Amino acid sequence: MKLFPSLQKRYAKERFTAVQAQRLAQEIAFGPVVFQVSRLMLKFGIFRLLSDNREGLSLEQISQKTELSRYAAQVLLEASLTIGTVLVKDDQYILAKAGWFLLNDEMAQVNMNFNQDVNYKGLFHLEEALLNGRPEGLKELGNWPTIYEGLSDLPGQAQKSWFGFDHFYSDNSFDQALEIVFSHSPRTLLDVGGNTGRWATKCVQYNETVEVTIMDLPQQLEMMKQKTEKMAGHKRIHGHGVNLLDENVPFPKGFDAIWMSQFLDCFSEKEVISILSRAAQSMSAEGRLYIMETFWDRQKFETAAYCLTQISIYFTAMANGNSKMYHSDDMARCIQESGLEIEEIYDNLGLGHSIIKCKLK
Repeated sequence: MKLFPSLQKRYAKERFTAVQAQRLAQEIAFGPVVFQVSRLMLKFGIFRLLSDNREGLSLEQISQKTELSRYAAQVLLEASLTIGTVLVKDDQYILAKAGWFLLNDEMAQVNMNFNQDVNYKGLFHLEEALLNGRPEGLKELGNWPTIYEGLSDLPGQAQKSWFGFDHFYSDNSFDQALEIVFSHSPRTLLDVGGNTGRWATKCVQYNETVEVTIMDLPQQLEMMKQKTEKMAGHKRIHGHGVNLLDENVPFPKGFDAIWMSQFLDCFSEKEVISILSRAAQSMSAEGRLYIMETFWDRQKFETAAYCLTQISIYFTAMANGNSKMYHSDDMARCIQESGLEIEEIYDNLGLGHSIIKCKLK
């Protein structure tokens, strides 16, 4: 398996002493408890309180200021002390570095909300999902074949956290992506799986002549129209409603650029090849296809690779039961089998995205 050097160094040999490994085993065993305790330390404002009082606060002070019972504050603080998110000195609780990151790192908050509101209950069904090849945990949110058919009908907080998660990662890469895509001056762009139209909106505001067509499920296009109708350039954003899982559905022709952002990770390898093959059949020799994904093997920082491989489990249990955050070699193989070839790869965009630029063989 090929990995970026930063990951190869970490994953090729044992990282822990025996004592550290024993501790990690218990952290894994109590993972759900650790998650919920830490989430509530945020929700109840205890981390914020300790951040605002650097000298520390006593149990009684924390109980009083948060209006939690002494017992409730005590069990949370003692658990957090052993987790490592708070410290104690002379009966004063102090915020530790890990607690600071949970409080201030937007990525940590987005990931925590996503896991709480979208994944937590559904992950109980992971075993069934792995054995059956279906998103067995999705029934905790609604009755749909995949989560994508249900995005417009997700329960309020789940929908908010899903889109917050999706937009957080993509938005941080869009500015760099625009420069790459528009260096070829496309006049027409097909945004495949364009969701609520955030990329399309960026495009029509970045370039005042480009026409963008979003190819997605009809219900997603309705959400897109609502989100973009008051945005500058919205009249140059069009919709093309299809079910991309239908292998008989062709791609529309005549586009200078085809864009797929955080899209192909929503499909199995067989489905990816089908989608890319149909895209290739619609392309001209001058056209280019751009795939933007967070490939877990091409991460500059190991923490990103950790997050991405855990996110794969969301696809297994909740999204569709058969996709993942891909290793770039797997995606390259799908590209080759689809009648395309890789022209260039751009790495380290935003929070760990890569763009693969493809052309016809």
